[in-house]
Amino acid sequence: MAEQESDVHGEEDTAEASPPKPILTRVQRVAIFLMLLDDEEAAALMSRMEPGELELIGATMLEVGEIKREMMTEALEDFVTESESDRMAVPDRNMQVRAMMERSLGPTKAESMMLKLDPEPGPRSLEMARWLAPSVLLKLVEDEHPQVIAALLLMLDAEPAAEVLSNLPSNIQSVVVEKIATMGPVSQRAIDMIDTLLSQRIGASFGPAALVIGGAKDAAALINAGAGDLKGTVLPAIAQRNAPLAERIEEELFTFDMLLELDAKTMGRILRDVDNDALIDALKGLQEDSRDVFFRCMSSRAADGIKDEIEMRQRLSKKDVEDAQRKIVNLARQLADQGEIDLGGGDGEFV
Repeated sequence: MAEQESDVHGEEDTAEASPPKPILTRVQRVAIFLMLLDDEEAAALMSRMEPGELELIGATMLEVGEIKREMMTEALEDFVTESESDRMAVPDRNMQVRAMMERSLGPTKAESMMLKLDPEPGPRSLEMARWLAPSVLLKLVEDEHPQVIAALLLMLDAEPAAEVLSNLPSNIQSVVVEKIATMGPVSQRAIDMIDTLLSQRIGASFGPAALVIGGAKDAAALINAGAGDLKGTVLPAIAQRNAPLAERIEEELFTFDMLLELDAKTMGRILRDVDNDALIDALKGLQEDSRDVFFRCMSSRAADGIKDEIEMRQRLSKKDVEDAQRKIVNLARQLADQGEIDLGGGDGEFV
């Protein structure tokens, strides 16, 4: 009997010695691990997450409360366990590589690189649809069933999808919105069907010319990056054939964001002639740290006054902000043309 009791106690002791259950959920461990990193490292990891994942992680970060030592230990141990795994999950490696390529090369070059790396991937036309102008997309699908249109719009970015929807016939718009609101998961078969439809329509109606690539901004970037005085030779030649186009390219050669890279002396000279209202409207659309570039070139009294006026200024439309910024850029270019300031290097190119 004593031996039996001893055995029973031994089993109980063994049970008590088993490892304790985790005190955190998986999401909490991820949230705590991210908070243990510095901001730059955490941001780099979070940039790879889907919107739903980011929302969940962010909410968990706010709710987790005081982080105790055992919680930090559990989060780190979970990370080590995952990193020591001999396998790496591949939910969609093609999408992952494409995303990294786009961050490194930009969308157009990334697409070219992916065609070399993966010449026979899955649906291509749906990816191509993301590069088509909304007016082109509208022509491709305007005669389709509302269910098909709804599925396609869900696969596009919000802005072009909204523009396509806005230009559909009014009697179709409500039906499409209703389909979107009630649609469940889109099957792979439906995705393949839409991809085939787009392939046929694009090939028959538009061909590769429908892709939205190039434009004044890309042309200006090439001129800025090129050797020699491309601006002085290329723009006059373009102006002879298409003056409005040359003007649009020239506007992109030096943008408002480039003002943030100017030295204090140049910035100070520009600010001497800037209209006060234009400056307030232009700075209203900037983050506070970007505004400091302008404030450092003013007296503390003048800077405080501008800050107060920015706070008091009512909300502005994006167009109002851009118009004000364009006024300042035009002033800077005028001063550069007059030789009062230098907006670029010694060879006269914009940077």
